[in-house]
Amino acid sequence: MNDGRMIEIDKVGVKNIKYPIVVLDKVNGLQHTIATIDMYVNLPHHYKGTHMSRFVEILHTNKSLINMKDFPNILREMKYRLNAEAAHVSIRFPYFIKKEAPVSKIESFMEYQCGMFGSMDATDKMKEFIVSVAVPINTLCPCSKEISEFGAHNQRGITKVSVRFKRFFWIEDLITIVEKCASSDIYSILKREDEKFVTEHAYENPKFVEDVVRDIAETLSKDANITWFTIEAENFESIHNHSAYAFLERNNIAREPDKTDEKK
Repeated sequence: MNDGRMIEIDKVGVKNIKYPIVVLDKVNGLQHTIATIDMYVNLPHHYKGTHMSRFVEILHTNKSLINMKDFPNILREMKYRLNAEAAHVSIRFPYFIKKEAPVSKIESFMEYQCGMFGSMDATDKMKEFIVSVAVPINTLCPCSKEISEFGAHNQRGITKVSVRFKRFFWIEDLITIVEKCASSDIYSILKREDEKFVTEHAYENPKFVEDVVRDIAETLSKDANITWFTIEAENFESIHNHSAYAFLERNNIAREPDKTDEKK
């Protein structure tokens, strides 16, 4: 069906599709989870509308296996099936990693909210591809530790990191970077001996939100595979009626190691 108003639409499609997917898992190979998916294409001025059902059909065609390597194929198929010049996909999903408690070694699953966001232009090249993770962390206030005689307040927070990159990497490795830059990890199960370890470790490793984003930025800046990143840290303050917040965005100029570096 044609439209005579001569107005192109940047994005049309479907939003908030709940769909079972399979993602790559560094330890187990594959992991089944449930994603929330947004899928859009551009709509030329002479088209009245797009074919909404075809978006979900494309998910079936790809057999629900979602990973960084195959992401361009989904965008390319969207363009082909919907006669579009540009395609955009956002996939958000919970990802689970089995973690050991630090002392008792009891295993439990930790949930991390992850995402993949991609766009493809008329040349069939990836215009943008971003991977993100949201990591629960614990921080202990350096100021509180300095002025308090008997302890210091700490709080749970969420740190979100989004990256652009050159080559495939594991989501787990990005999560590990974030956790190492906190006062301490968060765990699903802790026994008394674990709680003692975690609280004492946090006490010896105080961090402001500013420290968290700077420490993560320092680590990512040394990785030549990462070309751009944003870091967002929010602490849900335990003694204030507000959150503490910090954000930064950087283009990464880290260079690839040359042969001279390899000999050192």
